[in-house]
Amino acid sequence: MGAQLRVYKRRIRSVTATKKITKAMEMIAASRIVKAQRQVAASTPYATELTRAVTAVATGSTTKHPLTTEADAPARAAILLITSDRGLAGGYSANAIKAAERLTERLRGEGKEVVTYVIGRKGVAYYGFRERKVEESWTGFTDSPTYADAKRAAAPLIEAVTQETVEGGVDELHIVFTEFVSMMTQNPVNDRMLPLSLDTTKDEEGKGEILPLFDFEPSAEDVLDALLPRYVESRIYNALLQAAASEHAARRRAMKSATDNAGDLIKSLSRLANAARQAEITQEISEIVGGASALADATAGSDK
Repeated sequence: MGAQLRVYKRRIRSVTATKKITKAMEMIAASRIVKAQRQVAASTPYATELTRAVTAVATGSTTKHPLTTEADAPARAAILLITSDRGLAGGYSANAIKAAERLTERLRGEGKEVVTYVIGRKGVAYYGFRERKVEESWTGFTDSPTYADAKRAAAPLIEAVTQETVEGGVDELHIVFTEFVSMMTQNPVNDRMLPLSLDTTKDEEGKGEILPLFDFEPSAEDVLDALLPRYVESRIYNALLQAAASEHAARRRAMKSATDNAGDLIKSLSRLANAARQAEITQEISEIVGGASALADATAGSDK
């Protein structure tokens, strides 16, 4: 019985240590969410206005450009998948990977060859384990991305978009990331970055486009050439920030659940330990009473 009690106490100490770790990770994730939310809020207006400007240029000109021109028969599509570098975030990376897999199946069903780019060690490990080709990958910055990281990831994508398909280029560019909605809700989404849809800018009632008039100097094509890298970089940067905020929120939620579960397990183990200690005390009392009774009977027999 004493051995069983020692086992329970050892497990309680182990779970208590784990609870301290998960509680600390929960607090760290919670503190990082606020900064990530501010960065998302700061970057979104720039990305939105840049999209409006590109839409205005494309609407006000007849120039054919990779930003806005649909291929007659699109043959290749690129997918940029954003996952996390670290685990302990629940189903955050798994949900993003599933969204990318669904998009891949749809594009292949349309007869397009899919080229995959991956950000985050979890996505890299997923494709590497299955021995599936990844065109290019980046790791080490998913929880705190910078604009320089977005530019680094955007460079090969821009090059692929501007190349001819027969030379290794792509006709479409999609991005899969986790959109931050609230502390409790993060949704994996896929957006087509290129070619740009020209109906993205609506009025406040959603009835139609409100596009300012522009004069293009030196030409609309030159303007689009200048805006293309800025547009792709800003969209990727905003997606990275959304994904980072989602990752922190998912990790906070997962660590809170782990902390709560550890607390419940400690209570359960404490009850079992108390029961074992009570049984041990009861057994000792029974042994003492039995010994005393036997001694009394022996004494009474000798008196006769």
